[in-house]
Amino acid sequence: MKVYWWVAIISSTDAAAVFSILRSKNIALKDNLRPTLELESGSNDPMANVLTVVLISLVNIPDKSYTEILVFLLSQIIIGGALGLLFGYINTKIINKIKLDFEGLYPILIMALMFLTYSVTDTSGGNGFLAVYLCAVYLGNQNIMRKKSIIKAFDGYAWLMQIILFLTLGLLVFPSRIPPIMGVGLLISAFLIFVARPLAVFLSLSFFKVKVRNMLFISWVGLRGASPIVFATYALVAQIDKSDTIFNIVFFISLTSVLLQGTTLSLVSKWLNVALPQNQKVRTPVDIELSENVESELVEIHLDTQSPVIGKSLIDLKMPKNTLIVMVQRNGKYFSPNGATVLENGDRLMVMAQNENELDTIFKMFGV
Repeated sequence: MKVYWWVAIISSTDAAAVFSILRSKNIALKDNLRPTLELESGSNDPMANVLTVVLISLVNIPDKSYTEILVFLLSQIIIGGALGLLFGYINTKIINKIKLDFEGLYPILIMALMFLTYSVTDTSGGNGFLAVYLCAVYLGNQNIMRKKSIIKAFDGYAWLMQIILFLTLGLLVFPSRIPPIMGVGLLISAFLIFVARPLAVFLSLSFFKVKVRNMLFISWVGLRGASPIVFATYALVAQIDKSDTIFNIVFFISLTSVLLQGTTLSLVSKWLNVALPQNQKVRTPVDIELSENVESELVEIHLDTQSPVIGKSLIDLKMPKNTLIVMVQRNGKYFSPNGATVLENGDRLMVMAQNENELDTIFKMFGV
């Protein structure tokens, strides 16, 4: 166990950083590379967290039995996953039922609900990281109030948290302690990038019909980010022998990973032919929500007594994700609707859709 605890620390990759780089370079990926990387991004941090906690505790308390370890691991995953999905469902109902006077309060509401999800899950013996991730995935695929504003707000929060995190972690690093471990750090970093990561990817995906070039790209995407550095602080807090040296090595490995893999990501995607041409790029719902310039169709729909949506609120309608009702005319007055707006007879709606297929769906839904 004196060896394996730091292996668990460095095992977590930061695929989320990959999407930030790809979006900044305006690169889209072919096949199912994006969902595969999203799955990895959400699942490896909770597992690395659990393994780090377990192995560090075994160093301090070596008398723990393997049965206790197995029960702990299973409870973390099962309880964390179950409560994450349960809170996703509950939080969706809460967000859509509570009517807040200010649009800016919805991101705060969701943040409070995420803290509640993590706290209850952690108290119940589950993995809070996994629960929050699954809860957020569930919410992201539902129609919730002020969704566009919420996505934009959390996009900004994410950048702010990354700045604060790296600034805080940087204060724990002493530059004078880095040169002595550079040799060992380069060897470990090279092993992780060119041996361990490709071997793990090919072994994991060999059972599926994944193209070799896709597996090579996934292998190269194994960036180490802030997570391993955060997990390394667990060892510092536990005062494990040599933990300060391990922390410096982990920091150096993360730095070299970002410099080597992060800066060459777009080049490798084009070299392996896994990047889509710009004219074939498929826009995800999040891309569209964050975009200010959406190529779209704008039409006016008049509701009469025969319309099946009369009396229903917008949040209850199963509208296409990329469709937006931008304005409603009622009794000679115009207003911007929200999810709680109930449609009435005689309303005139200004509907924006991304393409004609979505317009056809809207026409059928509204009975026009």
